[in-house]
Amino acid sequence: MGTVEGGSAAVSGGPDARVEPTADVDGSAVLGAGTTVWHLAQVREGAVVGADCIIGRGAYVGPGVRIGDRVKLQNHALVYEPAVLEDGVFVGPAAVLTNDLYPRSVDVDGRLKRGEDWHARGVTLRRGCSIGGRAVLVAGVTVGRWALVAAGAVVHRDVPDFALVAGVPARRIKWVGRAGEPLRPAGADRWRCPRTGEEYREQDGLLAPVEPAEGDA
Repeated sequence: MGTVEGGSAAVSGGPDARVEPTADVDGSAVLGAGTTVWHLAQVREGAVVGADCIIGRGAYVGPGVRIGDRVKLQNHALVYEPAVLEDGVFVGPAAVLTNDLYPRSVDVDGRLKRGEDWHARGVTLRRGCSIGGRAVLVAGVTVGRWALVAAGAVVHRDVPDFALVAGVPARRIKWVGRAGEPLRPAGADRWRCPRTGEEYREQDGLLAPVEPAEGDA
């Protein structure tokens, strides 16, 4: 399975994919090699899940959702269509990726709304980012590469690369590196990862590695 940074294809039910008997995986869904779908999880029609992914117990993947390689959905995470999750994304337990900005069960005439009565807006999670447990991401937001959303946060606007956001509504409180740890000051507009020593430069409210890793340029 290739990356989902722009899209890829895979053979349905790739080699070594594991689906627990109590899981519900639609026959039109695509699972990459080495992916595991655990008990009571549901993967809907047309969804594409990359290689070496973990879909946790009770997790939900909506119709047409696209998930890259080495992605972890923890127990009871809910990913509603048409979300896109790039490679290396982590979604914590009971986190919710919503898809409707103006949710209503009925229309103004009191009739039950159907799928054709509204326009779904998916959440986009960029490469390597992490979403904490019970966080809620409002329809249409994008979380940048290697960013970190704190547990319980409500994200209503886009999150920059390498940002750590927390609260309701979520706001940036720190910068984090690719290792996930908060960065430390390293001079004017410079930041350093305490674990890896990687350095980052801040400019105009955005952060970027001084020496980008492969795929992060």
